[in-house]
Amino acid sequence: MLPAAVIYDAELTLSLPVGLSVASGLNGLAHCVDGMWAPRADPINQALGAEGIRALARGLPLIAGDPSGIEGRELALYGAYLSAVAFASAGSGLHHKICHVLGGTYELPHAETHATVLPYVLAFNAPAAPEAAGRIAHALGSDSGTAEAAVAALDELRVRLHAPTALRDYGLTEADLPGAVERVLAVVPPSNPRPVTGNNLTALLRAALTGAAPATQLEEI
Repeated sequence: MLPAAVIYDAELTLSLPVGLSVASGLNGLAHCVDGMWAPRADPINQALGAEGIRALARGLPLIAGDPSGIEGRELALYGAYLSAVAFASAGSGLHHKICHVLGGTYELPHAETHATVLPYVLAFNAPAAPEAAGRIAHALGSDSGTAEAAVAALDELRVRLHAPTALRDYGLTEADLPGAVERVLAVVPPSNPRPVTGNNLTALLRAALTGAAPATQLEEI
């Protein structure tokens, strides 16, 4: 379903609870990150995605610190708009394929699932996409443009925001992993910067299930 029009009004978001605001904002950030290496990624949607990351990384802590403040809400909506435009152009990458399988098959909550899975997919793909990793790291405020810096900056942001960290908190179990891996492998985009196998995808999902440090997915290509 596609809307005919979207109204962005920060005042309409003031009653949205902080936890859902944070999870939804990280969902938007996931659109920006996934768009860096999605099937139709190009310099334009990558630039929009980087600006969206910057806005969300600035706005979400303001919302967490002052839920009734309008500045954080406006920044987050600006970032959300950019994330939607970038994602609509770039298409769905590995992160969204994973989250759509998890949400559709196991009925996990949408925003929280995206917020939880994002750091692990970033850590998985970033070493194989150094230019994208640099854009993401700098957009998140890091002085370094390495894959490790991008992962560390995103992890620091989610810690500051008290964001969701483990899929088991939302009902996923170890027994669900083989089925999830099978379904995700069937829809992995050929353009993904790093080859996806049953073994490394299982490791990624297990880390997201338990809330292990995202950096565990950083491996040499």
